Amino acid sequence: MGDTPEIGQTTTETTTIRGEIRRRTGVKADAGIGDELFDSSSSSKTNSFEDGESFNNGFDENGKEQIGDGDQMKEEAKENGEKIDQGEVKRGGETSVAHYAYRPSSPAHRRIKESPLSSDAIFKQSHAGLFNLCIVVLVAVNGRLIIENLMKFKIIERLATSYVLVVITLHILTTTTAILYPVFMILRFDSVVLSGVSLMLCACINWLKLVSFVHANYDMRSIVKSTAKEEAEAMSSDGEYFYNVNFSSLVYFMVAPTLCYQICYPRTAFIRKGWVLRQMIKLIIFTGFMGFIIEQYINPIVKNSRHPLKGDILYAIERVLKLSVPNLYVWLCMFYCFFHLWLNILAELLRFGDREFYKDWWNAQTIEEPVHKWIVRHLYFPCLRNGIPKGAAILIAFFMSAVFHELCIAVPCHIFKFWAFIGIMFQVPLVILTNYLQRKFQNSMVGNIIFWCFFSILGQPMCVLLYYHDVMNQKVKSK
Repeated sequence: MGDTPEIGQTTTETTTIRGEIRRRTGVKADAGIGDELFDSSSSSKTNSFEDGESFNNGFDENGKEQIGDGDQMKEEAKENGEKIDQGEVKRGGETSVAHYAYRPSSPAHRRIKESPLSSDAIFKQSHAGLFNLCIVVLVAVNGRLIIENLMKFKIIERLATSYVLVVITLHILTTTTAILYPVFMILRFDSVVLSGVSLMLCACINWLKLVSFVHANYDMRSIVKSTAKEEAEAMSSDGEYFYNVNFSSLVYFMVAPTLCYQICYPRTAFIRKGWVLRQMIKLIIFTGFMGFIIEQYINPIVKNSRHPLKGDILYAIERVLKLSVPNLYVWLCMFYCFFHLWLNILAELLRFGDREFYKDWWNAQTIEEPVHKWIVRHLYFPCLRNGIPKGAAILIAFFMSAVFHELCIAVPCHIFKFWAFIGIMFQVPLVILTNYLQRKFQNSMVGNIIFWCFFSILGQPMCVLLYYHDVMNQKVKSK
């Protein structure tokens, strides 16, 4: 009986055990994730699918709240200065949920789930990614069919041809605008004749340079793409046909003393500054001499004359002959200043090597080299390559030269009488006549004399008188 507890003692121990159970049960209720999952008694009793679903739902609904409560407890503990031990907040012997949240031992598989493509879950998923994949596949398949059709029916070549035509059209519009805009500005505003002539000369030179740039690059692209590359290499053993277009070559060409574009030009080693200074002094002297002749001789003769086609023929011939000598001096000075002095000065500053800007045109066998090279390169021989007869090609070359002469003179004078155009086109029968006389007499002297008579003694003085009186008559009518 000594070892047998009494009723009161038994009651006291029972109450103590029950209190401990209640305390432990309360801790488990607060512990949440860890103890609830590893409670063997609850896991052994929960075997049905419904119990599992209710367990998982309870975890999903309460787990986040418990983790949030744990974080809140951390913050409160920091504010109150309580002890924190590796995520475990201790308050009076109780352990929070933060001790068990995201632990390595926490379960990764918490609920019963179906595969996304299973019959029960397929309609609960988003299929936007598969829809995007279908679009990508359709684009790829149809793109292949488009490329196959382009290769089969040679549509790419046709598009390339259309592209070339569009580019050529744009080049034509650009070059035409480059020459028509100065014409519009000169006609729109009553500018001085000398400034108008200078502007038109610059516009015509710019137009010729742009055409040469486009035509030369087009020809170089054709050589690069052609199958006969051996012939191209034989034509240019020094590499002048090497196709390498860049902006610096275009800028140099636009200021260089030439009208024909190419990738590279012969260059001199250095600039002779003393030589440039001497040529500048000569340019100033000859320009002043030219102005002296114009003011001292040409202006009085022109002002005291009448219209050569509206008066006495003998008087007109007398005025033309009197004007021919000073006009010839002015023309020779102008040729020397521009083609010899100015172009050589520009070539020296740019180290431009080829300075054959003119040949012995005074022998009536050649013309100015820059214009002649451009016409031969970009007009005459292209006409021959396209099956145009030689005589027609020569006529086209003279026609274009006549158009530009008329623009440079008629536009600044604000009149279009086509005297310059007629004067240039009149050289066609003159060339035929001189060639005939040269073949008949086996001597070029007769042709040379005819050239000097028509070009310097009759042609230019007559044009000066015609344009002067037409300009004066227009001014009188405008007033």
